[in-house]
Amino acid sequence: MLTLDRQPDHAAHYLVRAAVTAPSLHNSQPWRFVSRDGEIDMYADARRLLGVCDPDGREMLIGCGAALFNLRLAMRHLGFLPVVRLCPDPGRPGLLARVGWGAYARPTADEERMFGALPNRHTHRGPFEPGPLSPALLNALARHAWQEGTELYFLYDAEDENRLAELIRTAETFQRDDPRFATELAGWTVSPDEGRREGVPAQYRPWRPEDLLFAERDFPYQPPKSHHGSSRRVPAPNSLGLVALLNTRQDGPQDWLRAGQALQRVLLFSAGHQVTAAFHTQPLELPDLRTQVRHKIITGQYPQIIMRLGHTGRTTSSPRRPAGEVLTAGSRPADRVRLARTGDHRPLGAGATSP
Repeated sequence: MLTLDRQPDHAAHYLVRAAVTAPSLHNSQPWRFVSRDGEIDMYADARRLLGVCDPDGREMLIGCGAALFNLRLAMRHLGFLPVVRLCPDPGRPGLLARVGWGAYARPTADEERMFGALPNRHTHRGPFEPGPLSPALLNALARHAWQEGTELYFLYDAEDENRLAELIRTAETFQRDDPRFATELAGWTVSPDEGRREGVPAQYRPWRPEDLLFAERDFPYQPPKSHHGSSRRVPAPNSLGLVALLNTRQDGPQDWLRAGQALQRVLLFSAGHQVTAAFHTQPLELPDLRTQVRHKIITGQYPQIIMRLGHTGRTTSSPRRPAGEVLTAGSRPADRVRLARTGDHRPLGAGATSP
């Protein structure tokens, strides 16, 4: 047995390094953490709220929920059961969760697979390679979503796909033509020379978003300096992948946090099986269209995420702020936190560091 003694802030830093690899709307990374008395408090960073497309903070809390799942997973990798309280103080709505150290318990094989996938999970934009996903994998993904209190609903019917594609296209067209949405989107699109550790890189895409069956967000882009051909976008091959919606029974802040945890659990389990996700949440950002998705596409639950799942040979990563930028220390106990784990103490992703 290898026994490690670490100061609470060192342990917290390790956990938060995992947390910050989570996805978030426009890679806004709307979270901050406070290490206090052997626990970690997670807060929403309201300064990073996207007030035009996410005025209620629903997607902000989904992103924070994804970060919370990563933190839980890193604690499980160390061999401890996380003790999580969602929204523990009604008088402090910005305090989303408090996480403490529970009993020792060896991580499961699934947990270790998901932990190893942390540095390999990236959001995909564009078509997928042709080919179905295995029924066994889809059953496992649905089970993982259910274990977080949500429903993962797969679309197998072409008519439903086309109906949803039309709603996505309507939302994308509306947002693209609205100067408020366009300005907000441009503000979270970054070029390589800016050096920002946030936002979506302005990378060259050789196809037009409207040429995909499920329209993508039209992030401002620029061809790389090494690109000598035409910068004109061309039609993309249309391999949709499998469409899935992540839904909840209710639609409040705790439901959004649960949706985020379920989303990240599904994404990491998928990444551990070389499956990637692309997101199309535009119609969920417009109340009338979200209502149509709820009643015309699914069975009355509240849709929180629309995504496509598939295989791709190309992935791109987005920058992340370092853990030290989002983690502060509160009052500390005098005692040291003792972490014990059978076997070796591996860094994130079995040797890889977080972005």
